[in-house]
Amino acid sequence: MEFNRKLILENGDEYRGYLFGSDEDKVLELVFNTSMVGYQEIVSDPSYTYQAVVMTYPLIGNYGMNADDYESARPSIGALIVREYNDEPSNFRSSETLGSVMKRFGISGIFGIDTRKLTRHIRDFGSCKVLITGISTAAEEGRKILAGTDIPKDAVSLVSRKKPFSVPSSDSVFRVAAIDCGMKLNILRSLTGRGCDVTVFPWNTEPGEIERIRPDGIFISNGPGDPTDVPETISAVKSLLGKYPVFGICLGHQIISLAYGARTYKLKFGHRGGNHPVKNLETGKIEITSQNHSYAVDAGSLAGTPLEVTHVNLLDGTVEGVRCARDHVFSVQYHPESAPGPQDSSYLFDRFLGMMREVKFNAQKN
Repeated sequence: MEFNRKLILENGDEYRGYLFGSDEDKVLELVFNTSMVGYQEIVSDPSYTYQAVVMTYPLIGNYGMNADDYESARPSIGALIVREYNDEPSNFRSSETLGSVMKRFGISGIFGIDTRKLTRHIRDFGSCKVLITGISTAAEEGRKILAGTDIPKDAVSLVSRKKPFSVPSSDSVFRVAAIDCGMKLNILRSLTGRGCDVTVFPWNTEPGEIERIRPDGIFISNGPGDPTDVPETISAVKSLLGKYPVFGICLGHQIISLAYGARTYKLKFGHRGGNHPVKNLETGKIEITSQNHSYAVDAGSLAGTPLEVTHVNLLDGTVEGVRCARDHVFSVQYHPESAPGPQDSSYLFDRFLGMMREVKFNAQKN
């Protein structure tokens, strides 16, 4: 079988392979994920918008796709790059192939390349733009296309819900307002499964509209891109801080930090995978976490803010969690809802409930 697709990097390097999924040419940000399983959740995670994800695990597609494990109704990942693609899945839960889903949602795919070499390139030189194109596109032509094409900055507005909607719990205890910047479905499951009626608001909702539902707590979700691209969300969160208990995950963590006056910066190649060790500074315990982000909170910029660091990444020392005890606010950079990944950090949802319970009890007492 002859090669029919290829990748062209900004430096002109080419990687030849074979098509699966959509055959649309695209310019995307090139990143890698070290998870051994969970490609369905990765493909449907809104945080991968405008990104081409290299899977370091060599065999992808072997257990197919099922109706229950999607993290969004309309996957928006840019592309999936794998070593070996299996188009004949063997799994009793499988209802269709990965390739058919990717084709339906316009997700580009290429297999048969040396993903180890490509991952080493990203680790050595950092995330970069990549062109996914046909085999006949010359390297110099590809470099010109890459030089003239910017990665869009509208990723959050693209994946956020356009109108508010409510998801009731079967055992209603608290009312949570969730600001959707690209929220994964397992976050909704984690909240409603703990007795939270959740009203989901678009990323650019005015704080007054959020307050009208009289929430017991505010949740700020994960999402794609640079947190400084959503000043409307940062401004709304800033006006809500101190009024309600607030919990943020991933992009939500960065937004909370920016709202308090801290800064963020882009990592060389980000953190993406299901095996990142994070230390809880309060307990001293190590949590193995699921991660997916390109940006981090600048530890030095937290000085002068009321935030304190609660978790750190043991691989590179980056900030993985902050809190403001005065305002009943906390956030983490990683994904306690996992999907895919370990369940070490699911206790954070219980902490959010405990915080809402404490504030609500004190308000009723007074």
